[in-house]
Amino acid sequence: MSSRLLRLFAGLVLFGVSLGLMVRADLGLGPWDVFHQGVADRIGLSIGLVVNLTAVVVLLLWIPLRQRPGIGTVANVVVVGLVTDGTLWLLPDLDALAPRIALLVAGILANAVATGLYVGAGLGPGPRDGLMTGLAARGHSIRLVRTGIELAVLAIGFLLGGSVGFGTIAYALAIGPLVGVFLPRLTIAPRTAAEGEPA
Repeated sequence: MSSRLLRLFAGLVLFGVSLGLMVRADLGLGPWDVFHQGVADRIGLSIGLVVNLTAVVVLLLWIPLRQRPGIGTVANVVVVGLVTDGTLWLLPDLDALAPRIALLVAGILANAVATGLYVGAGLGPGPRDGLMTGLAARGHSIRLVRTGIELAVLAIGFLLGGSVGFGTIAYALAIGPLVGVFLPRLTIAPRTAAEGEPA
C-alpha cells in the first residue's frame, strides 16, 4: 500500500505540474483544460481552483451512475489543482516560441507519465475518467463516450475563451500512445495468494 500511495501522490503532483507547464506554454491545452481555463477566465478564479471545483461537480454525476470513488479519486480532487496553481506561481510568462514549445513537450510527456503513475497505483480513477467509465458501464461505447465528452468540454471551453491551438492537437495525438507506453510499465500488479494476499 505504501508503494501505491507513493505512486499515486507522485502521479497527481506531476499531473498538476504538467498542466501548469502547458498553460505557461500558451500553445493550446487538452480538452478538459481548455474548459477549465475558459471557466477560470470568465469567473475570475485560478485555473487550479476551477480544476478542483470541476472535479467535485463531476463526482456528483457519479451518484446516479453508482460509481464508487477510491482514495485516488478523492486525492485527485484536492491535489491536482493546488499543484497547478503552485506551478503557475513559480513559472514566469514566456514570449519566445522555442521555450514555449519545450514547455509544451515537457508538459505532454509529464502528463502521460503522471497518468501512468496514478492510474497504475490502482487506488481509484480520476473524477473525469470515472464519469466516462461509468457511462460506458451503462452499455455505451467507451470510445464514443470519451470522444463525446471531450468534444463537448472542448467546445464549451473554446467558447468561454480557453486556449485552443497547436498544443491541443499535439496533446490529442500524443497522449493516447504515450499513456499506452507508460501505463503498463508503471502499473503495480495485484499480489497473488502465493505472495500473501487473496487472489
